[in-house]
Amino acid sequence: MGKDAPINTQQSVALFCHSCKAIMAISSFYLYCFLSLWLGQALLLQASHHVYRNLQTSLVADSHHQVKEPYRTGYHFQPPKNWINDPNGPLIFKGIYHLFYQYNPEGVVWGNIVWAHSTSTDLVNWTPHDAAIYPSQPSDINGCWSGSATILPGGKPVILYTGINPQNEQVQNLAYPKNLSDPYLREWTKVPQNPLMAPTQANQINASSFRDPTTAWLGPDKRWRVIIGSKRDQTGFAILYRSKDFLNWVKAKHPLHSAKKTGMWECPDFYPVSIKGQNGLHTSENGPDVKHVLKASLDNTKREYYTIGTYNIHKDIYIPDKGSVESDAGLRYDYGKFYASKTFFDSSKNRRILWGWINESSSVEDDTKKGWSGIQAIPRKIWLDKSGKQLVQWPVAEIEKLREKEVKLPSSALKGGSVHEVLGVTAAQADVDITFEISDFKKAEVLDPSWTDPQLLCSQKGASVKGGLGPFGLLVLASKGLKEYTAVFYRIFKGHNNKYVVLLCSDQSRSSLNQDNDKTTYGAFLKVDPLHEKLSLRSLIDHSIVESFAGQGKACITARVYPTLAIDVDAHLYAFNYGTEDVKITGSAWSLKTAEIN
Repeated sequence: MGKDAPINTQQSVALFCHSCKAIMAISSFYLYCFLSLWLGQALLLQASHHVYRNLQTSLVADSHHQVKEPYRTGYHFQPPKNWINDPNGPLIFKGIYHLFYQYNPEGVVWGNIVWAHSTSTDLVNWTPHDAAIYPSQPSDINGCWSGSATILPGGKPVILYTGINPQNEQVQNLAYPKNLSDPYLREWTKVPQNPLMAPTQANQINASSFRDPTTAWLGPDKRWRVIIGSKRDQTGFAILYRSKDFLNWVKAKHPLHSAKKTGMWECPDFYPVSIKGQNGLHTSENGPDVKHVLKASLDNTKREYYTIGTYNIHKDIYIPDKGSVESDAGLRYDYGKFYASKTFFDSSKNRRILWGWINESSSVEDDTKKGWSGIQAIPRKIWLDKSGKQLVQWPVAEIEKLREKEVKLPSSALKGGSVHEVLGVTAAQADVDITFEISDFKKAEVLDPSWTDPQLLCSQKGASVKGGLGPFGLLVLASKGLKEYTAVFYRIFKGHNNKYVVLLCSDQSRSSLNQDNDKTTYGAFLKVDPLHEKLSLRSLIDHSIVESFAGQGKACITARVYPTLAIDVDAHLYAFNYGTEDVKITGSAWSLKTAEIN
């Protein structure tokens, strides 16, 4: 479950006692029948949140019907009102995409969590349904937290999720569709033997740090495996469980993987990627042409890191490749606002799709006024880069069906110190895809060896700080006169051995005149060679969110911004170059139509 501070719907969690399980014991014959009908997969996600008890049920009457909602998005997933966080159990079933997500039906802050549910045929337009999973058993009576879906043999989906029991312990539960003939999967049934996995005195699992089961995978020994995030002291790890029938789970003696000084691993995700091309793989796939990805959302920093490595199926351990680490020196899906992410295999198009929660950067007071908090990022196709050393992400192709009114940027030199407005697009709701080309690198600033933190470097060298090669890029959600703008841009430095270093920045420092917002600047180093490659930049702009994809998806930064002047028709879009060296620019911009969402 996605995170913002403390924990749990009803409070923090203590040690687990196994009393709930006895309540739900059923005959071995029923168990046998159930598991023979359902063999399956598992679960994911979760986090901690600031608890505002006075606001957890503070409904804002018809807030989504207010005439002016300048920050509500036009094509990002969000419900009409209230709080959302982690995407849960995404899947495709009978040609219908399903997204479940953590939702507070009664207020704009975290609390009262249920699994809300929407469906789509194109990942763009979404239809809401009643909550799929909500507190109803002792094993989840204090909250239904994050989890994952697994598609069992025969195409049958099941969900593993974290529940909070009467003792406020985190335990793992199973649910399955009530009616498989319903492609919308509108009703779910919980197995009466829940919880299936729980902390005990014998297993010594931390009952307050045991959550977010992943999608399960099936090994060559016909046993299912699933991992669940946990910690001991400040060592984060992925607890491994195995099962022959998806009902009776046995904890392995060792975790799948662990890392010191990383704290609680929330929302772990573990999946295979192909070393040959961009196609996705089923979660149970393994072999010589396969690498594996392990992602953890770190509760301590509220950042996500992933490693690429090898999964030894015989020893049931994951070994990251050399140099692949779970720390600030490691790899992230997104270097801005992006947390509690979850992937799934889209079998209809042989691709793996990534969902992620984008929380607000506004104050709780402002969230209460607007009546909602949280959105989901645009779903992204994700695959292994040809280098084998990182992942690549790109917005799903379906989003392009919203494009209209293309404006082509004529191939021209963007002079040093210049700003050019891109006219003819709805700048508050747009898709911009441009390329920069540099021919003369003599004026590149020398990279100081101490400049190892890209976010800090972007903060020190924001868009207004002139340089040699850069800053150049886009000023989005900008007001006339540039009193407000969000700058997404590049800088190029000369590193050691005459190699050039490319820095991507998203500078929110001047995004709004409202000083109550978090206007943190984000940054990432981009693994491209500007001597031999053009620098591409694609930005999806949607009223209060800017998702940027650099280097054809090698680095991504998502920002939340809340301009007071650059709203709707008063928003402008500019290309700029505040460096001293000219930069060639080409590309296109499109207005985007509004999607039908919930």
